[in-house]
Amino acid sequence: MGKIIAISNHKGGVGKTTSTLNIGAALQRMGKKVLLIDLDPQANLTQSLGLMDHTPTIYEALRGEAQLDPIEVLPGLDVITSTLDLSGAEVELSSEPGREYILKELLEPLRNSYSYILIDSPPSLGLLTINAFTAAQEVYIPLQAHYLALQGMNKLQEIVERVGKRLNKGLRIGGVFVTQYDQRKVLNRNVAETIREHFPAETFRTAIRDNVALAEAPTQGVDVFRYAPKSTGAADYQALAKEIDKRNK
Repeated sequence: MGKIIAISNHKGGVGKTTSTLNIGAALQRMGKKVLLIDLDPQANLTQSLGLMDHTPTIYEALRGEAQLDPIEVLPGLDVITSTLDLSGAEVELSSEPGREYILKELLEPLRNSYSYILIDSPPSLGLLTINAFTAAQEVYIPLQAHYLALQGMNKLQEIVERVGKRLNKGLRIGGVFVTQYDQRKVLNRNVAETIREHFPAETFRTAIRDNVALAEAPTQGVDVFRYAPKSTGAADYQALAKEIDKRNK
């Protein structure tokens, strides 16, 4: 049965979508079958793969108008797309009975078909994120190596704990990793060390270095491995994926 991981941080610009895409692509390169779910109304993951015209999306599935429809990006790497219309889902689903469990129920028939299901959660702590946390077994948090990286983390931890108690027994923060890291900068090194002190068991050894290829790859509709396979971005995400897979064996 596939491991479901929600990749989440309610602070924008931390590399959440970039990480979802490239961790998934790295795991696929390791022979794993991976499903990516774009649960963000900004649809950045969908845009990064050049799939904005595909329907039905996660929006129609959440509304009960369609089944989940994975699209094959590569053999062993599928994606469920999003749309800007998803921004209305918080209000539209607010009166639905069991609204927190909709995504979990949609994913249940697919779990046996994948090694990993990665959910790109929206940069908020609303109903869509609650759905991601209710469906997932673990939450992974990307954190920038910047001064304000840990600001607001108490709220995110509180939501994870609350969902773990009330909606999804056993949910936990299973991983934390540093993004946009520059070893040459004292501030980056200090922030990375602070993150490891706050999350000693959860923080991965691999830090994702600041690399222009990670920003350029989505403009071509591909992951970093197809765009710049010899880049530091590709090397870092491959190393991170190996750590993730090792933890889940």
